[in-house]
Amino acid sequence: MQRSLLVPGFTLLAMLIASLSLAAQESGKPSKQVLEPPKGGIHWARGHQPPASAGSNPDMTWHGGPILPTSKTSAIFWGTSWANSTFVKDKIAGLDSWYKGVGGSSYGATTDEYTGPNSTRVSDSITYLGHHVDTSPAPLRAPKTSAILNEVCKVIPTAQLVSNGFYAVYVDTPRKNAGYCAWHSAASCSGVPVQFAFFFNLDGDAGCDPGSNVAGESQGLAALANVTGHELSETRTDPRLNAWYDSSGAENADKCAWSFVGPFVTFSNGTKWKIQGNWSNYDYDHDTGYANLSGEKGCADGTNVPGPYTK
Repeated sequence: MQRSLLVPGFTLLAMLIASLSLAAQESGKPSKQVLEPPKGGIHWARGHQPPASAGSNPDMTWHGGPILPTSKTSAIFWGTSWANSTFVKDKIAGLDSWYKGVGGSSYGATTDEYTGPNSTRVSDSITYLGHHVDTSPAPLRAPKTSAILNEVCKVIPTAQLVSNGFYAVYVDTPRKNAGYCAWHSAASCSGVPVQFAFFFNLDGDAGCDPGSNVAGESQGLAALANVTGHELSETRTDPRLNAWYDSSGAENADKCAWSFVGPFVTFSNGTKWKIQGNWSNYDYDHDTGYANLSGEKGCADGTNVPGPYTK
């Protein structure tokens, strides 16, 4: 069974079955039991977001799975176009800067209220291990989860794999008719549990564009930066797809997708990004958050609300 946010009527039972499937994966080679499309952790394109939960309380609840108290991140740029400076523009250098600045930022702290087993807590201790470029051809269409997992297992040396790793794969493939901009999932490489994410090429893609006016950033970089925040935030609070989500299966960034409160947020290295907020149970419960697209005031981007761990 697979966890899916695409299928109407998705149930918690299906999520529990999916989490058991993840736990049963074999170690060694890339896991064969990974979540295929449709998959959890999706950042929907504009206009494709599923309706909010009809429950009386929109807060997320913990479903027993682990969280990432700390995280180490690596980026993989996959596809022949990454050898073309005209295509690359500022995207590689810009995402390097994004990852270097998100740790220790007020935006990073918007997920720090969530706890896991044995009193563990998410923290904005996020270390960037750098990027890798693979100029072999990337998939021509929306890839299966297993294709992205195989790329991670191929590119990241086994000695560098870590169980709290977030491995983000950026392809040169445009989104075309896919209803989503990015997603995250989990499996294992050489017996090491890994969290990984997939990102389309979003150059000129209005459906995945945050509409940033930050000076010095190309549209393609700004779009990737926003969806990267979405996937990293969800991975930190729901790395194995069995930790924090609401009654409809929405994770913290899903609940605030395409909802912005200001022109930008500032990271710990001084860089500025237009980036959506993340859902905060604390801010919803204390009426200190800003509204998502459903009017629920539980969103926080680190600049607007006094959430418990905002810096």
